[in-house]
Amino acid sequence: MDCSTVDVADARAANAEAVAAGHRAVDAPVSGGVVGATAATLTFMVGAEGADFADVEPLLSAMGRKVVHCGGPGGGQAAKICNNMVLGASMIAVSEAFVLGERLGLTHQALYDVVSTASGQCWSLTTNCPVPGPVPTSPANRDYQPGFAASLMAKDLGLAANALRDTGVEAEIGLEAARIYSAFAEGLETERDFSAIVNAIRERSGQPDAAGADGGSGGGSGGAATGGS
Repeated sequence: MDCSTVDVADARAANAEAVAAGHRAVDAPVSGGVVGATAATLTFMVGAEGADFADVEPLLSAMGRKVVHCGGPGGGQAAKICNNMVLGASMIAVSEAFVLGERLGLTHQALYDVVSTASGQCWSLTTNCPVPGPVPTSPANRDYQPGFAASLMAKDLGLAANALRDTGVEAEIGLEAARIYSAFAEGLETERDFSAIVNAIRERSGQPDAAGADGGSGGGSGGAATGGS
């Protein structure tokens, strides 16, 4: 059983070799990161024949909260790269929103309080918030110690980009997210949590830190509102 994230075609090829040698094979990549592993709340995405899935489901259920049979061999990997394409793109969007909010004079907490209860709510905001303060358990409060490293996000988005090209799907946002994280992972922050992408967005915006986000002199014309993030 392979719980890593690999190319879909490679997973199917490995499965075929295992079966040809008289064995069974299951691909079962996970989502939830270090926090999910510690709390046994991971989601397992499983690619397997029906009987094989029935045999491994009790084991995976002991380690995770959700176990989904995604189809035959390679199905788990297919689901994982689709999930992480959403995750990478949403983290970029959330990070851009926080940097914009800083420029417009919003505190991190004020923006979080709105978006977390409005239509922009997502995991990248409410669980892995890219700025310190609003979500105390997020990596941003630990100097972006992963978590899920930026280098791993770059790898997974590269796999998604390969699949997009192989299948002919026109997915501009997915490909752009892969490009952004590939460039980010080449820098000094490659082993920091992928939510540290917010720092790169600030730097590209000529705003190297979050000055003003916690009540100082904000980037917006009116200055930041008072109150901590």
